[in-house]
Amino acid sequence: MKTSLPSLSFFLLLLLPLLAQSSDDLIDKICRVTPFIDLCEGSLRPLTPSPSDPKSLASAMASVVLGNMTDTLGYIQSLIRHSHDPAAERALAQCAELYRPVVKFNIPQAIEAMRRGEFGFATYVLGDAEKQTDTCQKWINSAGADDESSVALTARNKLVKNLCDVAISVIKSLMKGR
Repeated sequence: MKTSLPSLSFFLLLLLPLLAQSSDDLIDKICRVTPFIDLCEGSLRPLTPSPSDPKSLASAMASVVLGNMTDTLGYIQSLIRHSHDPAAERALAQCAELYRPVVKFNIPQAIEAMRRGEFGFATYVLGDAEKQTDTCQKWINSAGADDESSVALTARNKLVKNLCDVAISVIKSLMKGR
């Protein structure tokens, strides 16, 4: 049986929505078990190509954490350069020292571990990243800074913490599904 190019193209056009829908269904299913459903869906739906299996969803979520931590580290470094308050500058420098190894080594290693199926290690690393954001926030609070930049850093730390919670939940649901 010979298939013409137009009929093959038509078949593929019919198949594409089903493939996208299955990916959306997987995102719905996975995100429902996380503590921040909207954050999970908002983080995963815009990704191209859309993660199509639980393992790629978990890796994608860890990559979202990495991207946000990287942005936050850049923001902290910018605040250090423009700080005129020695106490705030010390707190920011301590935050940068916490964020730097997590961004450069830990989370990339966690993403690679997930590709190898080592989900326990990835969960541990993301939990540790979450603790680092808590510690950073404590230092910022103890410095007594309450200007716009410290409020923005608090929001960024909270976002990273929540993203870590979501990523850990996604990985744990993946581990249960094995």
